[in-house]
Amino acid sequence: MHFGLTEEQEMIVSTVRSFVENEIYPHEAAVERSGEVPAEVAQEIKQKCLDLGFYASNFPESVGGPGLSHLEFALVERELGRGSMALTHFFGRPQNILMACEGEQVDRYLMPAVRGERMDALAMTEPDAGSDVRGMKCTATRDGGDWVINGSKHFISGADHADFFIVFVATGVDETPRGPKKRITCFLVDRDTPGFEVANGYNSVSHRGYKNCILYFDNCRLPDAQVLGEVDGGFEVMNEWLYATRITVATMSVGRARRVFDHAVQYAAERKQFGQPIGKFQGVSFQIADMITEIDAADMLTLSSAWRLDQGLPANREIASAKVYASEMLARVTDAALQIHGGMGLMDELPIERFWRDARVERIWDGTSEIQRHIISREIFRPLGA
Repeated sequence: MHFGLTEEQEMIVSTVRSFVENEIYPHEAAVERSGEVPAEVAQEIKQKCLDLGFYASNFPESVGGPGLSHLEFALVERELGRGSMALTHFFGRPQNILMACEGEQVDRYLMPAVRGERMDALAMTEPDAGSDVRGMKCTATRDGGDWVINGSKHFISGADHADFFIVFVATGVDETPRGPKKRITCFLVDRDTPGFEVANGYNSVSHRGYKNCILYFDNCRLPDAQVLGEVDGGFEVMNEWLYATRITVATMSVGRARRVFDHAVQYAAERKQFGQPIGKFQGVSFQIADMITEIDAADMLTLSSAWRLDQGLPANREIASAKVYASEMLARVTDAALQIHGGMGLMDELPIERFWRDARVERIWDGTSEIQRHIISREIFRPLGA
C-alpha cells in the first residue's frame, strides 16, 4: 500500500492551495461583512481559474475538462475547502450529472458549462421533501408534446449566479406493495424560461455570501428536449452521478479543518497564561492531539473512497462513511478551536467563529448524517438479506 502523492498530485495541491491563499483569502472578510460577492471579484476568480486550466476539473478531457482522476479532484476540493465557499464557487465545478447530456444538450449545456460560459445549479430540495426525495410535490404533467411544471424548490445553492438549472420533479406515481411511489424525472431549465422564477432564499448563518434561493414554477412549459436522461429515470441519473457531492463535502470538511487546526496551534503556541504558552497545558495540548488525529483519519477515509472510484471498486458505503465522519469531525475540530481561543474565538475580529458557524451545515446538506448512516447500514445488511 502506498499512501504518498505523486509529483503531479503534489503540484495540484500546491497550485490550488496557493490560489486559495492568494485569490480567495484576501476577499473573505469583505464577503463575510456584506454577504455579497462583487461581480468583478467573481469574474476575476473564474478567469484566473480558467487561465490555470483547473476550471471544470471534475470533467474528463473528452469534453474539454482537465481529466483529473477522482483522487486528484478530491485533492482539489480539499484545498478549496480552506476558503470561503461564496468565493471558491467561482473556481468552477459544474455538476457531474451534466455528463448525462445527449444530442443538442451537449452543445447547449454541457460544453458551455465546462468552458465557464454558463453556470448551473442543482434543484432537488423542497419545503416538504429534503431527505425524502420521493416526497417532492413539484410535478411535471404531460400537455400535448410538452411538460408543464408546477411547484417550488428551496435551499438551491448558487442559484443567484446560475444560467440554467438541473431540476428533479415528480412525473407520475406507481402503486407498489409498500404504497404509492413517485416517479422522478430530471429537467434542464433555462433561467429565462416563461413560468419560471428565481427568488431570494433565506439568510443562513453558514457560508455567508454563498446564497440559497427559492425556485417557483407556474405552468412552466418544457419540451421533451429538456429531459436529462430518461423520462421517469431521474433516480437512475441521480444515483449514477451525485455521489460526487458527498465526496466534495467530505474533502472540503478536511481542508477547512486543517485551516482551523493551523489557527488553533498558532494561538496555543503564542497565547500565555500562568507564565507559559497555553499549548503546554494538557487541557489544550491533548485537544490539539485529538484534532490532528481526527483530521488525518477523515483525510485517509475520504481519499481512499475517491481512490476506490478510480479503481472501479464499489464505494457507496465508503463515500457515505467519509461524508458523515469528515463533516462531524469538522464540527468537533471547530468547536475545540473556539474553546482554545476562549472568548476571542467568538469575536468576528478572528475567523474562528465563522469556521464554527460554517461547519454546522455540512452535517445537513448533500445528505444528512442520518441518511449517510442509513446508506452505510443498508450496504452492510443487504448482502445478508436483512
